[in-house]
Amino acid sequence: MWVTVNICLYLFLTCISATFIPSSNSCQIQGHFKLNGMYQDGDFLIGGLFEVQHLKVFPELSFRKEPEQPQCEEFYMSSFQQAQTMIFAIDEINKNPNLLPNITLGYHLYDNCLKLVVAFRASTSLISGTEGTISNHNCTGPPPVIAIVGDPGSTHSIALSSLLGLFRVPMVSYYATCSCLSDRKKYPSFFRTIPSDAFQVRAMIQILRHFRWTWVGVIYSDDDYGIYAAQSFQQEMQLFGGCVAFSEIMPYDNHRDIKRIVRVIKESTSKVVVAFSTDLLALMDELLLQNVTGRQWIASEAWTTSPVLHSPRYVPLVAGTLGIAIRRGEIQGLGDFLQHLRPDNDPRNNLVRVFWEHMFGCRFETGDSERENMCTGQEDLSSTINEYNDVSELRASYNVYKAVYALAHALHDLMQCEEGRGPFSDNTCADITNLQPWQLAHYLQKVHFTTGFGDRVSFDENGDALAIYDVMNWQPSSDGSIIVRTVGVVDEGAATGKVLTLDEDALYWNFETRKPPRSVCSESCPPGTRRARRKGLPVCCFDCLPCADGEISNTTDSTECILCPVEFWSNPEKDRCIPKEVEFLSYEEPLGISLTTASLIGTCFCAVVMIIFGHHRNTPVVRANNSELSFLLLLSLKLCFLCVLLFIGRPQLWTCQLRHAVFGISFVLCVSSILVKTMVVIAVFKSSRPEGKGAMKWFGAAQQRGTVLVLTTVQVVICVVWLSTASPTPHKNTMYIRSKIVYECAIGSVAGFAILLGYIGLLAAVSFMLAFLARNLPDNFNEAKFITFSMLIFCAVWITFVPAYVSSPGKYAVAVEIFAILASSFGLLVAIFAPKCYIILLHPERNTKKAVMARHTEKNK
Repeated sequence: MWVTVNICLYLFLTCISATFIPSSNSCQIQGHFKLNGMYQDGDFLIGGLFEVQHLKVFPELSFRKEPEQPQCEEFYMSSFQQAQTMIFAIDEINKNPNLLPNITLGYHLYDNCLKLVVAFRASTSLISGTEGTISNHNCTGPPPVIAIVGDPGSTHSIALSSLLGLFRVPMVSYYATCSCLSDRKKYPSFFRTIPSDAFQVRAMIQILRHFRWTWVGVIYSDDDYGIYAAQSFQQEMQLFGGCVAFSEIMPYDNHRDIKRIVRVIKESTSKVVVAFSTDLLALMDELLLQNVTGRQWIASEAWTTSPVLHSPRYVPLVAGTLGIAIRRGEIQGLGDFLQHLRPDNDPRNNLVRVFWEHMFGCRFETGDSERENMCTGQEDLSSTINEYNDVSELRASYNVYKAVYALAHALHDLMQCEEGRGPFSDNTCADITNLQPWQLAHYLQKVHFTTGFGDRVSFDENGDALAIYDVMNWQPSSDGSIIVRTVGVVDEGAATGKVLTLDEDALYWNFETRKPPRSVCSESCPPGTRRARRKGLPVCCFDCLPCADGEISNTTDSTECILCPVEFWSNPEKDRCIPKEVEFLSYEEPLGISLTTASLIGTCFCAVVMIIFGHHRNTPVVRANNSELSFLLLLSLKLCFLCVLLFIGRPQLWTCQLRHAVFGISFVLCVSSILVKTMVVIAVFKSSRPEGKGAMKWFGAAQQRGTVLVLTTVQVVICVVWLSTASPTPHKNTMYIRSKIVYECAIGSVAGFAILLGYIGLLAAVSFMLAFLARNLPDNFNEAKFITFSMLIFCAVWITFVPAYVSSPGKYAVAVEIFAILASSFGLLVAIFAPKCYIILLHPERNTKKAVMARHTEKNK
């Protein structure tokens, strides 16, 4: 394409340099191009470029002789209607007393034959003029036309506006949509009344977003229109969050590539295909041949309203197509104007004669063949029905109409300028007798008006028109062909802020379900999961991974899971955070009930033993080894059993402070009582021997009570210091079990707790050692073997307690401590008091002084 542009640039510059060669008195034009056009004189001329015919074969360029004039073939009635719309608009403006009064607009229109070279020749003729001689010695001055309406092709507009921009000649295209033309640095005088492809792409993205189609294929033509549109589309898709499943260039004449594209479409999981092209016929034929259906086509404005694919054979393939089309308008009086066209003999209006010949199948010049019909020029246009006189779907023609009126309003505003308040240097206004094109371009940039159809017309800083499109739907008609219906509108300037408006009830879907298809690479990830991109695939292709414990996602297609706050945890669905379960050893659960029951049973046993001992307090078994210590021991054991209740239930400040203090003091009272009893056993045995008769006077009842009191006071002091410096407090622990809050009592000071337990352990060890040494004393006085056994149980329980306590999580650590308290308390109660209760209750005959003394005598023998 760029090779063609370079050749055309060379030809254009050659034409410019050679068109005018100054003679002694004037500039003379050196030659004329053979072009088909239409002309009408006026105070100001507006040029026009239209694609009326098609030049299929361009004459050979040998560069040795002047090339032959090209002969354009075929004829496009819709394009000729567009050219006539420009003439109608100029005629309507000339008749309007409120717009450009006392000014008559003329026109000079050319056919570019769909070839860039012809378009260059036409534009050269427009800016150089067709007069044979110009009375200007320097061959300078403004061009004959003040502006050009056209060219409709993007590639043509790029090339032409690059050159016309050097002279600042305004060029208002009605059909060139390439977004590249919005570059004001490259194309300073280019305007258009059709939205650019950037707007077109955004409009198509609105449709994709509405139906949540995120996985689409793209097919585009190998020209500026297709390439730039596809690039813009892929960029917008990324912003939208969608992905392109495949992107293929449509070849013009390579059947092998078309087969490959069909295979790509067939194998792709995408159900939606977007096409930016003006010719899809070869592709559609191959798709029909391979029976590739079940695709939702999205049409660009280039082929949305094209009738090429409307025949019944294409219905299974393209019915249901959604597309965007240029805004349809209504032009009052255009239909009648088109019917009154008549040819004349002016060679500058030869395009009308070409039209007439194609319309009626006749010839104005029959040549040698007598079989050809002769055109009279009086044929009746109203008897024909074709695209020329069909004004029901005015789209490109409506853009032409707006382009002419935009130039007229700009010229009108220019003429309203007041001298001294103008926009140019020194506040001057434009000289109407020597109007420069760049001056008109200045006013054209600021033009703003409303058409009779109610559409606003203005240009942004890039020369682009307001973006508004009709949304079209291809639907089967009663005769089996396809009819295109308007089902919505895309208006970026909508006052309501709603860009896309669709009548979904009027949509036709070419699927068995009669519903829009799903076109996604991966289904949306529901709340409770997150997206994990598949390696090597676009971002739309992902797996849904469940959130980890303690994390949630409460939106669809979340890319990350959110960590719940410290005191919250994820629900089973992982879509919301709920308060964590607070765990503590309660009275309602089975474990708490069991331990509470065991505590109360132990307390009752102590009470029963106290009652038994109180009832038999004067018997030898009870009085042996100081009955007062036995009652004190029973009381301390009862406190040990009851302190368990402080460990069960929701931790509070007072329970946390009391549980270890009461536990420590109770056990010290218990163990110190046992220690004193052991010492009493040893002292009694010593006093029974001659050498130790004075032993008991140093260890009487007062000394025994004092010893227990002193040993217990030490523990009380330890507890007071601990509670006053680092008191245990309720603590919500989230480290043991992440899904729960373990409500526990933080000990405050590890050293304080260790000293408390260490002191109990020290007393227990001393008691065990003394009892072990005194285990072989005579039975009558000997409680040492029972104390030894009880201390053995006590020490075994508390030695195993430490590792079990450390390794138990949450409430089970509390349960381990309670179990240790209960086990050691039951061990002491049973080991020390069970033998005595056995004698008191079951063998009262042995609960006498004589029986006790007899056993002592037997032992001495």
